[in-house]
Amino acid sequence: MTPHHVVVLVLLWAGVACMLLSAAALVRLRGTLMRLHALAPAPVAGVPLIATAVAVDQGAGRAAVKTLFIGLLFALGGTVTAIAVGRAARQAEHEGRNRP
Repeated sequence: MTPHHVVVLVLLWAGVACMLLSAAALVRLRGTLMRLHALAPAPVAGVPLIATAVAVDQGAGRAAVKTLFIGLLFALGGTVTAIAVGRAARQAEHEGRNRP
């Protein structure tokens, strides 16, 4: 096994571990905001680590740059989506308390 292959495997399994831990926490936690917190590591860390593993495996070139760009989009999009869902959940909870 070459050092290149070891780097790819470490990155890949770190990303998979983030995804699995997020899924386990999602099942275990209760409440909308706690579950939203549990899901945060998946798009922010898990997908970019997996994308980095794929890019390292592809080697230098256009394909690797595209893969890294997709990982970056997931990281940014996941953060923005989590914030939007959190705000919507908080607003819905607040409106539910103020109803007669």
